[in-house]
Amino acid sequence: MSEKRIGNYLLPPGIDIFERGWLSANNIFLFGDDDVSLVDTGYCAHQQMTVDLVVNALKRHGLKTLNKVVNTHLHSDHCGGNAALSNEFDCEIWIPEAEAIAVQDWDENLLSFKQLGQECPRFRHHALLLPGKEITLGPYRWQILAAPGHDNHSIMLYQEEHQILISADALWEEGFGVIFPELWGEGGFEEVAQTLELIESLSVALVIPGHGKPFTDVKKSIETAKSRLDYLSSDADRNARHGAKVLLKYKLLEWRNQDLATVNQWISGTPALESIRQQMNLGAEEFQDWLVQALVKSKAATIEKDYLVNLD
Repeated sequence: MSEKRIGNYLLPPGIDIFERGWLSANNIFLFGDDDVSLVDTGYCAHQQMTVDLVVNALKRHGLKTLNKVVNTHLHSDHCGGNAALSNEFDCEIWIPEAEAIAVQDWDENLLSFKQLGQECPRFRHHALLLPGKEITLGPYRWQILAAPGHDNHSIMLYQEEHQILISADALWEEGFGVIFPELWGEGGFEEVAQTLELIESLSVALVIPGHGKPFTDVKKSIETAKSRLDYLSSDADRNARHGAKVLLKYKLLEWRNQDLATVNQWISGTPALESIRQQMNLGAEEFQDWLVQALVKSKAATIEKDYLVNLD
């Protein structure tokens, strides 16, 4: 088997990284003699692709089945393939401890999917991820670390021997995920800062982020993230506007194109966007127009014959 290098870092055996696009988060396939696990499962629109990626990895490595799925957090791009994988492999599903009641009752007021205008097929969990504890993933033991900010229930996974951090959306090469808790008044700026400080305190040679390619210049990425945090936290409306644009862009990635009437209906029916509209003190139609035009001005979309069309 050929060695895989990421920069100057030699990836240890038993780890495959499925780098996905922005609609589906990256998946990490970890395999050893006693355990085969997958960290995060992508968006439901890509669930068959997620199953196919796992099936192909099992065949490639001469493995029989997937033992468990581990979710860093329960945003739809990280857990949308849970149900399909559970049906295919009868695998266990592990979720952050704080999400247990929400998943058990499938409480849409506690889960993020409805709030963010997204979808996720219902799944059942079997075990909980407790910060401060360890978990076996493939051939290695990983520390479970709390990573509030982007999602206040999120966790990261750290392998000390090989200095690998699975950071989910707490740290990307050039930033981090939207600070969603701030959009509905829970607070997230300080939590992001605390999570970045935690990452700084670790010996990390490789970061596998929730989106984008794995990277090794951790110091530079933390500096970029801190600068981004300062920029967003200095103006609450700035963070809100950013969050609104990301939510619509994400939905447009799923749609590819959509008539403006349906787009506006989705905007008005998405609770997180309604919170942002109120924070910005705009009327419903004014907010819809602003949000669509904001995506067009940023060259993330264009309008063609009353359709909003995604631009990659």
